[in-house]
Amino acid sequence: LLIATAGVVLFFAAGISAQVKQTENTLKLDPGRSGAAAKITEMAWLAGTWRGPGLGGVAEEIWSEPWGGGMMGSFRMLKGDEPVFYEFITLSESNGSIVMRVKHFSPELVAWEEKDKTVDFQFIKRDGKRYYFDGLTFEVNSADKLKIYLAIGQKDGTAREEVFDYKRIKSGGAQ
Repeated sequence: LLIATAGVVLFFAAGISAQVKQTENTLKLDPGRSGAAAKITEMAWLAGTWRGPGLGGVAEEIWSEPWGGGMMGSFRMLKGDEPVFYEFITLSESNGSIVMRVKHFSPELVAWEEKDKTVDFQFIKRDGKRYYFDGLTFEVNSADKLKIYLAIGQKDGTAREEVFDYKRIKSGGAQ
């Protein structure tokens, strides 16, 4: 009985360690681990236009409705009236979960990543108003307020956290 109980404890401990805290508000998925089961429809609340401060400027994300097992998004970062960079983003169902893939571009649309590479964020879990991806957290504060916490890797192997404080923008003009 003691051996069986120890096995159960080890099983649950292994499940708990599938993710670790990376920054104050983000998690990191252990290598070789997969995230929680999820469908793209669970991210439908994200559809629309979001804008707010982040990375020392103003950021904007525009997301499509879920369709065909995925969503697509675009991102732009401005400092003053000058674009700093752009992103093309997808959220897709993959292996029973969701993965976010990001491709970065300069203002001249020169890709930062190699042509067949993306920066990927695997869905880890949902906990209340937070949707945890590997290194990125969506915190839904209301239908029109969203915070995104992003872990940015540093040269020394640590990660620093950046916060995007978004508000939903109504269609038809800048706000």
